[in-house]
Amino acid sequence: MITQPFQAQRRTFLKSSVAGSMLMSGLMHELLAAENQSPGSSNAAGTHHPAKAKSVIFLFMSGGVSHVDSFDPKPSLIRDHGKEVTLDHPEARNRPGYEKLYLKKPDWTFAPRGNSGIETSDLFPHVSGQIDDITLIRSMHTSHSNHYNATLGMHTGSFAFARPSIGAWLSYGLGTMNQNLPSFIVLAPQMPYAGTQVWASDFLPGEHQGTRVVPGSEPIPNLVRRVPTTTRQEMELAALKEINTNHLRNRLDDPQLIARMKSFETAFGMQSAMPEALDLASETDNTLSMYGMERNQTEGFGWQCLVARRLVERGVRFVELIHTGSSGNWDSHGNMADHRRLAPQVDQPIAGLIQDLKQRGLFDDVLIVWTTEFGRTPFNNTAENPGREHHNWGFSSWLAGAGVKRGHVHGATDEHGIRAVEQPVHVHDFHATILHLMGLDHTRLTWRHAGRDYRLTDVHGEVVNDILT
Repeated sequence: MITQPFQAQRRTFLKSSVAGSMLMSGLMHELLAAENQSPGSSNAAGTHHPAKAKSVIFLFMSGGVSHVDSFDPKPSLIRDHGKEVTLDHPEARNRPGYEKLYLKKPDWTFAPRGNSGIETSDLFPHVSGQIDDITLIRSMHTSHSNHYNATLGMHTGSFAFARPSIGAWLSYGLGTMNQNLPSFIVLAPQMPYAGTQVWASDFLPGEHQGTRVVPGSEPIPNLVRRVPTTTRQEMELAALKEINTNHLRNRLDDPQLIARMKSFETAFGMQSAMPEALDLASETDNTLSMYGMERNQTEGFGWQCLVARRLVERGVRFVELIHTGSSGNWDSHGNMADHRRLAPQVDQPIAGLIQDLKQRGLFDDVLIVWTTEFGRTPFNNTAENPGREHHNWGFSSWLAGAGVKRGHVHGATDEHGIRAVEQPVHVHDFHATILHLMGLDHTRLTWRHAGRDYRLTDVHGEVVNDILT
């Protein structure tokens, strides 16, 4: 009798257990990915072409950051402050509050920065100091002006229905680089608009959903082992796995069961790997200072950024950092002074993250994405109104690190920052580009559900080649 290698035995077991079921594709993909890569490998089993980036750090500013006050200078907006503007746009017709509108100048001063001379405002002085390492997209636009829908769209490509998030798609497409840590982790102090749908796997296998970490004294509850020894815990888990496997044989169409089984394995590895990843005791005072942190600090955006660096170092594919949540955020309807309060919370930590990745030789392996769900109006219903409204027709996002140009500007809005008019980039294009940099073709990364093949970009999206190296 010929004895199969251990990995081949695992394949045979899975095929016999779930062949013909809806679980087969996801289980075999995960198994093959685990066999064909080791932590730190850049040649993942699921890539469609050579990847520029190994992992993503996704920085999400909840509420809608004003592009005309931060990254999109508009001298004409200053010149025409207080003038009435007529919006010749289908979405503006019969829109409440848009009957009479007046242009509003920015509350911050723009100036050229770095060797590239890219103009940014003094709202983000530290990030502006890193502009030579950033590709700035000034022509973003999205399909909805409500927080829930726009947040859902920025994360899932769907503006109305729950769909897998971009982190889940990348986890499914590429697998994990560290079996002891989730491939998709979300650092979120509060619940965002759209709630857990922001990191959900939806119809993808449940193992690909994001694991939420809440900054604080206990980022992940119940992570400490409750039994006295590792040996005893391994025996208990082995017994549990045998029971669950027998249970699964009669329930092959239950994706929640296989996800629960996988979660036990991941949790076991996390008991040793996650506390070490979240322990900042070994970080130097200089490093903490770079992120604007105090020693023993366990929350704040500086903590989120530093932990994100430690997670990608340890092989986590996709780390999302959510600033604030569905309240107390960048939604400055009443007063743009809210931006002045919020910007210092993220400005130095983000700049520190860029500098830290560069110093450690990780900048060429990690893709940093900074975005918000939409921008804010360059106008309001009176010239004296101190706030700005939701604005999905044009806003700014940026990328830095692996595979993107440095000190580069892509696209433009019109003279007042109202519409994306040059080289517009829709959210679908944004997603297609991120997947491309991770070695995935957005048209080929699909999952069959409800009778058709779904993808992150639905039936849309073009890679923004102009920003790629």
